[in-house]
Amino acid sequence: MLRGFNTAASGMIANQRMQETLSNNIANADTPGYKADQGTMRAFPELLLQQMGGETVPTSNGGLTLPVQKELGSLNTGVYMQEAVPEFSQGDLRETGNTTDLALLNGDLPDEEGFLFFNVQNPDGDVRQTRNGNFTVDGDGFLTTNQGYYVLDNNEEPIQTDGMEFNVQENGTLEVGGQQVQLGLAYSANAADMVKEGNGLYTPGEDGGPLENAREIDGVNFEVRQNSLEGSNVDPSAAMTEMMNTYRTFEMNQRALKAYDQSMQKTVNDVGKLG
Repeated sequence: MLRGFNTAASGMIANQRMQETLSNNIANADTPGYKADQGTMRAFPELLLQQMGGETVPTSNGGLTLPVQKELGSLNTGVYMQEAVPEFSQGDLRETGNTTDLALLNGDLPDEEGFLFFNVQNPDGDVRQTRNGNFTVDGDGFLTTNQGYYVLDNNEEPIQTDGMEFNVQENGTLEVGGQQVQLGLAYSANAADMVKEGNGLYTPGEDGGPLENAREIDGVNFEVRQNSLEGSNVDPSAAMTEMMNTYRTFEMNQRALKAYDQSMQKTVNDVGKLG
């Protein structure tokens, strides 16, 4: 009986976490470069039930009892949401007319799961990656993200633009005051290894290893478009449909938990009467 409580409760918790993931996706449907999270469910290890008993075998001494085990089958112990994995696919492009807006388009890549990122510097001075090209220029003339993180060049140095007027070629080269500066672009051979850090930043996971300079890898093609932004890859309609299905599953587990509770209450009351 108590195992049934745990199974139903684990289903409710897993679906609650899935709802939170879907809600976050919908909330970021208009965030440039946002990649939707895909929740993955996994079952807890199953229990193998066996009946243990004994069988008496006649012998000259009167009999011998031998242990006997009979397999009854497996018992599921519930589910949990294992992780939320970003879905790395290209979002739709839209023109903004702002010179500081940059959209990164993946071209032909040597790896099926490969993906490209802008290099930026987080508040601790570490290099991180982003797909959100909604940049601006700070008071010191440096190109930054909306959170104030420096956008880095090919040498992982902040980019000085001295204002909002600059041109960016399709190969990611900035023309500033007669000089050319290359945008720092990172390449991940397996984007599924990238981990979200918040504020649109990514970092390689434990299995991802250091990222490579996209300009130094054969077969990597890309395009940078100025005055444009890459939208999120969230499908609001699909996300809403999945939220409704998740809510129905939550309700089913809730009803099962209520049924267990009523059975337990009836058992306790009946046992009390027998006493």
